[in-house]
Amino acid sequence: MDAELKSAGNALFKAGDYAAALAKYDEAVAINPLPVYYANRAQCELKLEQYGSAIETCTLALELDPENAKCYYRRAIAYSGTVQHSKAVADFQKVVSLQPSLAEARNRLKAAQSLARYVAFQLAIQTEDEPTIFESFDHTNLPETDGNHDFQLDLDAISDADIERLVEYFKSGKRLPRKLCFEIVKRVSALTELEPVMQEIDIPEGGKVTVCGDTHGQFYDLLNIFSKNGYPSSDHIYVFNGDFVDRGSWSTEVALTLYILKLKNPKSIIINRGNHETDSMNTIYGFSGECKSKYGHDYIYKAFCESFTKLPVATVVGGAYFVVHGGVASEDAILLEDIRKIDRNNEKQPSQSGLLIELLWSDPQPLRGLAPSKRGIAHMFGPDVTQRFIERNKLRKIIRSHEVRDDGYLEEHNNQLVTVFSAPNYCDSVGNKGAYITITPDLEMAYTQFTAVPHPNIPPMAYSSGLMR
Repeated sequence: MDAELKSAGNALFKAGDYAAALAKYDEAVAINPLPVYYANRAQCELKLEQYGSAIETCTLALELDPENAKCYYRRAIAYSGTVQHSKAVADFQKVVSLQPSLAEARNRLKAAQSLARYVAFQLAIQTEDEPTIFESFDHTNLPETDGNHDFQLDLDAISDADIERLVEYFKSGKRLPRKLCFEIVKRVSALTELEPVMQEIDIPEGGKVTVCGDTHGQFYDLLNIFSKNGYPSSDHIYVFNGDFVDRGSWSTEVALTLYILKLKNPKSIIINRGNHETDSMNTIYGFSGECKSKYGHDYIYKAFCESFTKLPVATVVGGAYFVVHGGVASEDAILLEDIRKIDRNNEKQPSQSGLLIELLWSDPQPLRGLAPSKRGIAHMFGPDVTQRFIERNKLRKIIRSHEVRDDGYLEEHNNQLVTVFSAPNYCDSVGNKGAYITITPDLEMAYTQFTAVPHPNIPPMAYSSGLMR
């Protein structure tokens, strides 16, 4: 019976239905807890980005078979996904000792060691009064153009025609001149720093608010949203709910397009921070590598990193909808007032615990109460937690993102929470639809679904560290 379940799980895995495959392996483990079933389960959990669960699964297998190289390998990847680089290094070293001829393990070991050294170095040089890149780097002496990268833009008078010109320029495969790029990011950072950490906006009379979920560097799908739904304007406000960089291979184009739209009309677009607008994620999932590949200098990447720390972490729309990337806090006593008090200057990068990381990382679950996150970071929260947060803060619904949904969105927790995800066919492999939400002045919500559009032949994660490919 367990062997039949394993075979069924294997077929589902090959078909890309990782959740269904995981359920089959769970059944097989319950009947006969063999290491191979645990290893297969862990592979599904890695595909579903349930890194915390994958660590637990591999650890169970290794208790049964301490020499199982496959489980050390998969646990190492899960440790990398939860930014535990030293533990990833130890597990990759074990794989190499067990299977010295496995070139992929040696390569990933080198990547993990490099990341561990980088993180240790960054921690060592940090000081409380360290100047920002905008204070320490003078970009004014940079050339106006870099070879054939010659786009010019008056940032004090951006027009609709400029936006169309920018889109065509990016579609041609060019990058912005470094001087212009740095100035755009610097101006947006200064602008958002003056805005509250929790934005509170009204819906324009006769207009609407559009909420988009993760776009993850899928530039051509972002353009499709604007083609279908229009650009931000005085009567059409957009809220992009985090994770606009990493994974997709046009993250710089997505970020710069959103930033230029922000400079054009600051009140018409809000860009919430997601868990991928953080240093720890960017070094693994591609944004760091993309910046350095396309722009060639650390100061561009550092400018983006600094700008991410100034983004709001939540937005309240029409006094009714709480828009946040991940979820709600683990403490019932948390109010909107507590979120307003988050100090972005003192907590630029989320720590392993606390309100900021919970807002960026948490996920809903069908069971009541709280549970450890399958991701290995923050927590999972049930419908009762959602209901108490809504009632305490006199809200109508939580809108969050952070997770793929097959239909682009999913209403959960007695319709008091909705997940919206705006990266269709995520990573060119998942096959999901994308969606966005529109909210009108009468506080009515509508969902629009869309499918992925063609893009140039550059794969997702093309610029990643190699650990999570």
